[in-house]
Amino acid sequence: MVSKDRIVITGIGVIAPNGIGKEEFWQSLREGRSGIRPIKRFDTSEFKCKQGGEISDFRPTHFLGQKGLKELDRSARLLCSAAKLAIDDAGLTINYKNTDDIGVCTGTTLGYLWNFSEFERGAIIDGPLFTDASLFPGTVMNAASSYVSIRFGIQGVNTTISTGYSSSIDALRYAIDFIRMGRVKTMLVGAVESLSLVNFVGFYRLGLLAGMDGEELSCPFDRRRNGIVLGEGAGFVVIEKVETAEERGAGIYAEIKGMGNSFEVHRMGKYSTNAQGLKESMIKVIYNSGLDITEIDYISASANSLPEHDRLETMAIKDAFGRFAYNIPVSAIKSMIGEPFSAGGLFQIIASVGSIVKGFIPPTINYSERDEECDLDYVPHRARVARVNNVLINNFGPGGNNASLIISKYN
Repeated sequence: MVSKDRIVITGIGVIAPNGIGKEEFWQSLREGRSGIRPIKRFDTSEFKCKQGGEISDFRPTHFLGQKGLKELDRSARLLCSAAKLAIDDAGLTINYKNTDDIGVCTGTTLGYLWNFSEFERGAIIDGPLFTDASLFPGTVMNAASSYVSIRFGIQGVNTTISTGYSSSIDALRYAIDFIRMGRVKTMLVGAVESLSLVNFVGFYRLGLLAGMDGEELSCPFDRRRNGIVLGEGAGFVVIEKVETAEERGAGIYAEIKGMGNSFEVHRMGKYSTNAQGLKESMIKVIYNSGLDITEIDYISASANSLPEHDRLETMAIKDAFGRFAYNIPVSAIKSMIGEPFSAGGLFQIIASVGSIVKGFIPPTINYSERDEECDLDYVPHRARVARVNNVLINNFGPGGNNASLIISKYN
């Protein structure tokens, strides 16, 4: 059933490979500007793959000042900086009167691995008594989210959701539940992943990176696609009930219209062959939104340039929308930012808000060779001017989690 509580987005903060801050990020998407470049954070000379969606011009002091930065790893710095942008953008004042009414929910899966690996390496090489104790707080998955609450004095709920590719939408759903239960009035919903050698090696050894067998290029839906290009970054959206937003005179970007989830009981690390879970997620989100399929103006795809991933998403869209699937623009912003794993969904949410506010559909860049199994309208090369009222966002991966979200123009 459609809930009577209307939840809206009132603040945005984003640190992405192709733009820091919402306006730069949106403009990059509109121009089809890629943030994928040769990786400089670690040495890639021993690998075939050398590209990543790396944030090269990030200066945390610009957002957070000098104090307390030493205790923050890259993930925490990215996340806290995005939170600062979102809090300021929402005009949200946090003080002793309202701190218990504000919460943080973060989606992340791999952000802590660098600290963990460094701490373990020290324990093995130097012995447990001589490890670098400063690394230990960051070895737990909820560290980055906790640092956001600590830095900004937020005493409401703080939690971390780790469901892989669908973490962002799952975190948003969790946050909405807390608002609707009356536990808090306002939630900061974020996501973060950071590029590190340990993450890179993991995907490389699994053979999932582009460039191992073909061109090193993020080209979703294109016949040349041969793997992902890893990305990084952080984003936050501030959400609250319409009444709460109006009470404090906040500006409203968009409304969260509906959500749908489905877990496929298949095999860990393997895709289901029929994409049934993603199809069910889309059917559920359309039903929960109260919209008709003909009212969806744009689909923000999870597509990440893995051959099976993009083919299955295309199949699921056609199964869910029938013949109307060919009338809906579908594009993949991961062609411009790479695959940021848990943070991908948050980037898609922020990009989709930009579509609604600015009136454009981001392109799928690097699309030049048609695949017979991927035959929808993928908005190739250039952004498309359009009146966008309703966007459907997909997140899914080989772990079994499937999530879909609809955000709409606020009326």
